[in-house]
Amino acid sequence: MEDYQTYLESGRLEQYALGELDPAARAEVESWAARYPQVRQELDELLTGLDVYAEAQSRTPPAGARERILSRVLAEIGSADVAAPAPAPAVPTMRVSASNPHLATAPTPPVAARRGSGWAIAASVALLLSLGANALLYSRWQQVSTDLVAAQNSQARFAQTSQVVEHRLQGAESQLQVLRSPEYKLVALAGTPAHATARARVLYNAATHRVFLDVQALPALPVGKQYQLWALDKGKPIDAGVLAANTATGEGLQQMKDIASAQTFAMTVEPTGGSVGPTLSTMTVVGNI
Repeated sequence: MEDYQTYLESGRLEQYALGELDPAARAEVESWAARYPQVRQELDELLTGLDVYAEAQSRTPPAGARERILSRVLAEIGSADVAAPAPAPAVPTMRVSASNPHLATAPTPPVAARRGSGWAIAASVALLLSLGANALLYSRWQQVSTDLVAAQNSQARFAQTSQVVEHRLQGAESQLQVLRSPEYKLVALAGTPAHATARARVLYNAATHRVFLDVQALPALPVGKQYQLWALDKGKPIDAGVLAANTATGEGLQQMKDIASAQTFAMTVEPTGGSVGPTLSTMTVVGNI
């Protein structure tokens, strides 16, 4: 006589649900399920549990899904407990083999064993749902962490850009104050005969000795050369500093070295870093106060 309880405990149903059996073994399981409702019920519950787990892994579980599934499983188990008669405390009935009257087969499994199996299925379903929910939460946590890092990087770039803009705005406001201040005398520097289109101007404050340079048009420099501003005080040249590359192209004012006294300003082309004295043959612009 076939014993479906032993078959339930053999692990074949779990292997079938996980897809680990070959076609012949799968046909055997389906044959048992067709003959015994208990085997069919056990197999269906295993497949349902795996379907729930797969669905939890692939998409967001609907709200209350875990509670509804557990309630359904527990309700089915509870109804089975009510319908099944309680086992008698007497010694389990032994079945006698027809071929050998002296050989008794194993006792019929008590209903409590099926109850325990039902609770095991409920626990398995709860575990699968928890695993699916945890996997979903972990995936969302990783996405939130990635979004947070991106937001922090964007915030850092925005802060750097804001600092640059603020610095430029402050510089523009300072330059505007110099251009509008009546304390600064405007000295126009015209191009020499060799550079007739060159233009620049110096803003000189005789009280504070501050000097600002504003380039309007200067010839492009060869590699290794730099413009240098000079102040002439009683015919003696005084170094007023070299021009930055952006100043030479006309991008805003540049504050030069302080000059205590001067009657003329001129600009020459010198090696990068400047010279101790002006190279008069390279004089580009000049103007008197």
